[in-house]
Amino acid sequence: MNLIAIFGGGCFWCTEAVFSGLRGVIKVMSGYSGGRSVNPDYESVSTGNTGHAEVLQIEFDPELISYQDLLEVFFASHDPTTLNRQGNDIGEQYRSVIFYTTPEQKHLAEVAVKKISQAVTEVKPLDKFYPAEDYHQNYYHRQRNAPYCQIVIDPKIEKLEEKFGERLKK
Repeated sequence: MNLIAIFGGGCFWCTEAVFSGLRGVIKVMSGYSGGRSVNPDYESVSTGNTGHAEVLQIEFDPELISYQDLLEVFFASHDPTTLNRQGNDIGEQYRSVIFYTTPEQKHLAEVAVKKISQAVTEVKPLDKFYPAEDYHQNYYHRQRNAPYCQIVIDPKIEKLEEKFGERLKK
């Protein structure tokens, strides 16, 4: 049975590209979670007034990749010590956050956060996940030649390949 992990680590275009390449990850969907508004969209979340973060819903096969492995990649793919910012992306919507769906995920996430000096990563129960608009889904693979992809996402992918090459899909 496949499981779900929900992570927010900055722009979902970046994090989607990172997680979609991992062996054992079945599906990655960009979306929003953790806020006050119902049915948020990119325009409203971008104002920073909804409380929502840009997040990923990651469907994974625990026989092929563990939640612990996903946490390791999550923390390696962004800066969990910077409050409400990842690179040039600034605002509450870019915060470092883990939304857990089980007590085991909560425990593993809390242990992982404690291991990182000065981590500001939030660990919260998942209330609701709202899928992002279609044009945000699979953005990196559809827009590889876009300047943002080349300048921001490509270096993240290279870092992933160096550190986690054995975990990548062939």
